[in-house]
Amino acid sequence: MARIAGVDLPNKHVDIALTYIFGIGRSSASQICEKANIDVKRFINDLSAEELNELRRLIENDYKVEGRLRTEIALNIKRLMDIGCYRGLRHRKGLPLRGQRTRTNARTRKGKKKTVAGKKK
Repeated sequence: MARIAGVDLPNKHVDIALTYIFGIGRSSASQICEKANIDVKRFINDLSAEELNELRRLIENDYKVEGRLRTEIALNIKRLMDIGCYRGLRHRKGLPLRGQRTRTNARTRKGKKKTVAGKKK
């Protein structure tokens, strides 16, 4: 099993297996394979050590992946919260921040329902 950027890649086609790395999608994976001159339909286990090292080198030098990318995203969100902009406030409150409605259908961001007792007469 090949290990790139701290991730064990499954024995699938190279372009699919590379998407298991956080920060690499289908188009990035295809570009990486093209730069490394590797056929995307080959399986990860069929690659030689030199080809794997070339993939590692390309990903390490040209792409921000895994830990570095997660850290950058977290710092960007923290910056928004610190400056107190609208998006930062929405992050702080745990609400949707891209204009979605919250009266209904915001359960993913808001979490499980908190039942409020009815008003007594």
